[in-house]
Amino acid sequence: MGKPIIYLFEQLNEEQVETIRQAAPEYIIIDSTRKSPQMIEDDIEIMLGWNADLGQRLLASDTSQLKWVQSISAGVDMYDLDCFWEKEILLSNSSGIHSISISEHVLGVLLSEFRGIRTSITNQEKQKWTRNNISYRQLSAQKMMIVGTGHIGQQLAIFAKGLGIEVYGVNTSGHPTNGFIECYSHKNMSRIVNEMDIIVNIVPLTDDTYQMYNERMFLAMKSGTVFVNVGRGASVNTSDLIQALYAGKISFAALDVFEEEPLPEDSPLWRMDNVLITPHISGLTPEFKTQLLSIFMKNLKQFLTDKTLSKNKIDLRQRY
Repeated sequence: MGKPIIYLFEQLNEEQVETIRQAAPEYIIIDSTRKSPQMIEDDIEIMLGWNADLGQRLLASDTSQLKWVQSISAGVDMYDLDCFWEKEILLSNSSGIHSISISEHVLGVLLSEFRGIRTSITNQEKQKWTRNNISYRQLSAQKMMIVGTGHIGQQLAIFAKGLGIEVYGVNTSGHPTNGFIECYSHKNMSRIVNEMDIIVNIVPLTDDTYQMYNERMFLAMKSGTVFVNVGRGASVNTSDLIQALYAGKISFAALDVFEEEPLPEDSPLWRMDNVLITPHISGLTPEFKTQLLSIFMKNLKQFLTDKTLSKNKIDLRQRY
């Protein structure tokens, strides 16, 4: 084996790469987005970002030196977490980077619906001055349930409270979390969703959250519920959501993530007036790479010290 490699799948500028090089002089730094020297793949010890083809080869290799992967996303359901556990490979995510952007996105799509802005945009395209087809409601005093009370959920709760929204939370155990009037467990969620006006999904994808929004859950909601999904697409059974929209259980859905992406052109969701589709953009964040590098460098310093991570380490058994 040669010198260990830090392999970068996220393109960084020269100054950022030099920061890594100075912190880890014993490593070869290879940027996959630029022309690089020949390497032995098994010498890769650290990866910033993930490439499925290369990643699978490393996971299948008995001589791979891979020890740690820093994910550029908060969700980690695209990784073979069982294999990571078996091979004792560390995994960290970028949780916290997207909190403000996703929170602003959620409030933006809600205001566009509650204040009639979506309809006004359509009227403008038709050069149509009318109030007859514009409905409007007060967002203040609505009851919002945020499903997922991590970094993003807590930030959204802060912003929502500033608009006078009553904020409740759902997490794995129902443990109290700052910023929420009350929190409930996933298993008790279906018992209290009928008290909520707005449901915002931000949960990571696990065995427990896979298609948790299904016919049973939608039927438990009160008629006219507003549903926002900025979590994981596979947490929602799309067919059941469509039926809930047709039946009026869901009066409006703002969807940024889907079971299948891109959303197929023949999906009924495209043609539904009470649906707002965005192409997985809620997490797009200015200065993303600067914030990502901050997490990576803190973890790199710790890893070089004792082969552990100090920030955003994934519990491979819990899967988040």
